[in-house]
Amino acid sequence: MITQVCSHSKHFRSVTGSNGILVDLSTNQHPTLLSGWGYTGERVTVKEKGTHFGFVVDGLTYLTTEHAGFNQMFTLVKGMYFCVPGSMSVCGGRGIVISSSGYRGMFMIGGPIEEKGRLLYMDGCSDALLVPPTIKGDPCLNHLHFPLGIKQTRHTHPSIRIGVVMSGKGRCIVPENEDGTGSNIEIPLTPGQIFMIPEGGQHSFFTDDSTLDIIAYHPDSDMGPTHDNHPMINRTFVNDVSARDIQEIRTKSIS
Repeated sequence: MITQVCSHSKHFRSVTGSNGILVDLSTNQHPTLLSGWGYTGERVTVKEKGTHFGFVVDGLTYLTTEHAGFNQMFTLVKGMYFCVPGSMSVCGGRGIVISSSGYRGMFMIGGPIEEKGRLLYMDGCSDALLVPPTIKGDPCLNHLHFPLGIKQTRHTHPSIRIGVVMSGKGRCIVPENEDGTGSNIEIPLTPGQIFMIPEGGQHSFFTDDSTLDIIAYHPDSDMGPTHDNHPMINRTFVNDVSARDIQEIRTKSIS
């Protein structure tokens, strides 16, 4: 039974969009900053050390990066995403940037996102891994697709989640109390809405007569390549034996 409708709770926080830093999670176990752009006409520059994951919610965006002392500009459209290590700036359009402090990712521009996810998720939803972890444990960026009539099982995550509604509409249902008890609280989800879910936040997403597409940032992962398990080492053979299993020829360090 739904007894309250609001924009945030102990389990789910809606974030008002504006230019610059929106949420400072620099003291979190996964130090993170959430920034917005496109709410005023100014260019937004992100100089913090680390890697910046971004998503274009609307409009035509110009992404400028710096490498070896040279600036490069890229034109992005609605539904595109990026992963930029080091300083960068954006102007035009509207979107979010999630900065992972201390992480060195690999430069990437992708999209626009597809209509549905590539991976089976839960309760009829699908997921696409837009920016995968470079090494197991690294951050990642995901696209969640919710078809019509979804009633998702209440669940939690072991680390923060930061997201934005790309398109469609739906509802997030959370419990009233921090321990999961009490009445259900309904939080409407609409295009462009930015949100954060704290560690252990209990929540579930619902759709009715509309689909819902969400871009979600995870600051950590429990899958991905490792030094002992990746396609190059696994699929290299010496006398029909994988190089992974021949310790005397394995690279000991990256120089």
